[in-house]
Amino acid sequence: MILWAGCLLLLAIYAACGRLGWKQLAVFAISLAVAALYWEWNEGRNVSQLPEALASQPAELQERNVEAEGMIVSPVERDGDRVGFTLKLSQIRSNTTGQTAAQVEGELVAVQIKLQAEAEIAVAANWARGDRVMLAGELVLPAEARNFGGFDYRAYLHTQRIHWLLKGSGAGSVEATPPESWGASTLLRWNDAARLVLGAEMDRLFQDRHSGYMKGLVIGIQEDLDPETFRQFSQLGLTHILAISGMHVAVYVAVLLFILRHCRVTRETALTVTLLLVPVYVLLSGAGPSIVRAGLMGMIALLAARLGMLKDGLNILAAAALIMLVWNPYLLLSVSFQLSFLVTAGLMVYVPLANPLMKRLPSWLGSSISVTLIAQLVSFPLTIYYFNQFSLLSFAANLVLVPFITFLVLPLGTLALLLGWFWEAGAGVVADAAELLNNATFGAVEWVNGFSGGVLIWRSPTLLWICGYYLLLYGLLYALKQRAGAHAREIPQYMEDETRPLAELAPEDNGKGKGRSRERNALALSFQPRGRMGLAGSAVLICAAGLLLLLYRGYHAVSLEGAGAISYLDVGQGDSILITTPGGAHILVDGGGTLSFGNKEEWRIRRDPFEVGAKTLLPLLKQRGIHRLDAVILTHGDQDHAGGLQTVLEGMPVSAVLFNGTLAEREPYRKLMRTAIAKKARLYAVQQGLTLAPDDQTKLFFLWPEPQQTDGQSVLPAVEDQNHESVVFRLEMNGRNFLFTGDMDKASEQAVILAAEQTGLDSGAKIDVLKVAHHGSKTATGAEWLEFWRPAFAVVSAGVNNLYGHPNGDVLQRLAESNTAVYRTDLHGEVQLKVQQEGIAVRHKLRAAQEEQQTLEKEKR
Repeated sequence: MILWAGCLLLLAIYAACGRLGWKQLAVFAISLAVAALYWEWNEGRNVSQLPEALASQPAELQERNVEAEGMIVSPVERDGDRVGFTLKLSQIRSNTTGQTAAQVEGELVAVQIKLQAEAEIAVAANWARGDRVMLAGELVLPAEARNFGGFDYRAYLHTQRIHWLLKGSGAGSVEATPPESWGASTLLRWNDAARLVLGAEMDRLFQDRHSGYMKGLVIGIQEDLDPETFRQFSQLGLTHILAISGMHVAVYVAVLLFILRHCRVTRETALTVTLLLVPVYVLLSGAGPSIVRAGLMGMIALLAARLGMLKDGLNILAAAALIMLVWNPYLLLSVSFQLSFLVTAGLMVYVPLANPLMKRLPSWLGSSISVTLIAQLVSFPLTIYYFNQFSLLSFAANLVLVPFITFLVLPLGTLALLLGWFWEAGAGVVADAAELLNNATFGAVEWVNGFSGGVLIWRSPTLLWICGYYLLLYGLLYALKQRAGAHAREIPQYMEDETRPLAELAPEDNGKGKGRSRERNALALSFQPRGRMGLAGSAVLICAAGLLLLLYRGYHAVSLEGAGAISYLDVGQGDSILITTPGGAHILVDGGGTLSFGNKEEWRIRRDPFEVGAKTLLPLLKQRGIHRLDAVILTHGDQDHAGGLQTVLEGMPVSAVLFNGTLAEREPYRKLMRTAIAKKARLYAVQQGLTLAPDDQTKLFFLWPEPQQTDGQSVLPAVEDQNHESVVFRLEMNGRNFLFTGDMDKASEQAVILAAEQTGLDSGAKIDVLKVAHHGSKTATGAEWLEFWRPAFAVVSAGVNNLYGHPNGDVLQRLAESNTAVYRTDLHGEVQLKVQQEGIAVRHKLRAAQEEQQTLEKEKR
């Protein structure tokens, strides 16, 4: 409602300035109202029928075993041992209640089948869109965002009109029957089969890494793209090359028109045939938002050319957007939809402003620089909003590599694919040539990405910041164009040594004053361009200064105004805590880690498996605008604390790594240490009695481990039981105290208490917030430990429904008996503390109020 009212206000202002008629204003206002109502109507219909059909509350349906029947309405995709597709339900029955099957026409569910044996791959390969299936599995609610700013899978599936996951075990849980007659899905079924055939041909022609890359480049199949290659391209802002878009459609249309023209068909017939063939290419390319947008624009333009109507680019773009949004309003929330339409509109609006600035360059070079620069500038806000990074070398990489790939690699890949059907030898030669060019591309991308200082990390901007950016960018380019035009008008049309026009030497007519009038007019004309240029120059300075200020404010993190912050991140069954001091230092304590049990069979391994550091931790750090970690404290070497730090060290500058002074006999841990050294992070082995003061309001007191006995050797000892050697420290910030315990055990708790009593250090200290050791395991957090520290609040970091039963019931009982309030990441998600001298404000992501605020006064503890 606020956005709708704001749009109406802007339209009214525009009309009041005389730039818009009141009748047009009324049409626009009605259009906005209809659009809002259409959105709300779709939202009202986008609800699940399953709770009503199964006579249960949504929470009661979680992990409910059901039998479902329906039709596959998406391509069937396999990644390792998991097969996924979208099922349109027709009926469903609960196995636990024994009720009869309920009708649920139209309900979409995302099906995930975990294969149990390698032989089941062949069975799953026969499943296809349009099959009628009966399957048994359990209903699961999609995961929601568990950290502030984290990816919300449930909200994403909501935009796909999916509200439940249906998980089955083994191919035997699915009984699929191909359609017996022609149906609405038959065409799409054929299209999926054709794409599989084209993909298989690419696999045959190219080696593994090249095959996935060429499939994405030529036919839009990105599922097999090497994750590392995608990451390298993404860092340089080159992923748009792998998305079939306007460039591909333009080439396709141009080739068709060229062929038809040489077949001596009429212009009208050529346009009509091409118009009818564009949807074929859109379907074969995967029908993603960018290719649908390009296809619709191409079809509208061809139709307008066929009918001799006005071919205005912005109107065609708007028509394509309207058609797509009427079909599916949720496309408005799609990243690819937003980038595709915004960049296309930006090129139409901003390139005419930028072209005059490149007039001194050759036309081909000037147009290339203008288009590349504008595309980079226009996509910049959405790039940092969604991906939180931008490479300063992106412009150069796009300027060089995009034409190279477009005019060399793409034609060779397409030619190899076509030749493969009837000339094997020729296809092999062309494929080899394409691979040589690909190797050059991969090498160049990797080399450019080696300049780590060129990648800047940005926090996600606000909508107001994005709007301000586009307005200032338009104002700057417009003012530069006006200044360039005024400068061109000021330049005389003759050289100093040329003969001047005789009119300038005409005698002054003093009698009638015409000479003086002519002189004044000449002076006025001579000063007019200078005045315009001066005004344009001032506008350039104002817009440039505003844009620089906006970029400066957007790049730097939001000030906490003297407060500190502690975020207990939800990383599943593991620990990761982000500390931001009042002085702005960022300290990361542990990094979580994905646990793996034994070695998987090769066929089970997924192309891009979930890893906490890459999928959760590093994106969160970037999203919050953290450009550098001043310190990483690794409490000990277990995978659930150290595993995610590998990605952090690779993807973000880290000044120092503090660890317990031991080595774990595990290759991931040793790799982590090697990476820290390679990234020039300083390594410090901390021990009992050391302190660290990041700023005047913050101090860390290390309480454990005790100093290692090395017998004069410089080699770090290898310790198997890392829990006992966990780094334990007390944080004092803005007069408040916090205890961090890693996975310490009761023996180390006793040792810390004994050392404190002997030295008087921390004796009888009171803690505001305790991080419960070892995820709430019964091996720690004893009664004596709680009595010594008397924490007011405690935070337990544990995974949802973890296999270890953390937190232990006895530990929770002891915390309750000590009057300690408990926050748990498995229940509350991320727990954030804002630390001020007058108190601590607490909020958590899940459960109860999303923005719960509690002031904890020290005197009341």
